[in-house]
Amino acid sequence: MSDIRTRLAHTSQLGPDLLGEVRALLDEAFDGEFSDEDFEHALGGMHALVYEGERLTAHGSVVQRRVVHTDRALRCGYVEAVAVRAGARRRGLGSAVMAGLEGVIGRAYVLGALSASDAGAALYTSRGWTVWGGRIGTLASPWPQALPEEEGSTYLWVPDGGVLPDPAQGLWFDWRNGDVL
Repeated sequence: MSDIRTRLAHTSQLGPDLLGEVRALLDEAFDGEFSDEDFEHALGGMHALVYEGERLTAHGSVVQRRVVHTDRALRCGYVEAVAVRAGARRRGLGSAVMAGLEGVIGRAYVLGALSASDAGAALYTSRGWTVWGGRIGTLASPWPQALPEEEGSTYLWVPDGGVLPDPAQGLWFDWRNGDVL
């Protein structure tokens, strides 16, 4: 892994060519199941870009979202678009992505959150992310909407010294088009 390097950059620092490389990586890693809305969700925050030599091999981003818990709006770093090329998996590149993103979350947010696939869950739990045990919902118009299908796949992480929210109270995420979580 000596030829591996990680770069952190804001979306505003990524030109069209690099954004095209990121999109191609995501399309490949998700077998064509990564939508335009999914890509939109991954933009506007910080990206962890992992290279093997000159080739982009892994990616993830963290974007700001608001989540309401017990009448308080929390600044949440929401992890999006974590992917590693198929031929490069199980070599620590996903952990390199997450280490970069957790560093951003630890410096800028009250907590981190993400929605994990069954395939990705082991990576997140191995890094100290915890399955949220409470209700999940969104602040959709005209009133909040429960999202029971997201329960069990939403993970939280708090920086050192932080405390996980009380699962007896729900987490209500800001609304967005496409998959809310």
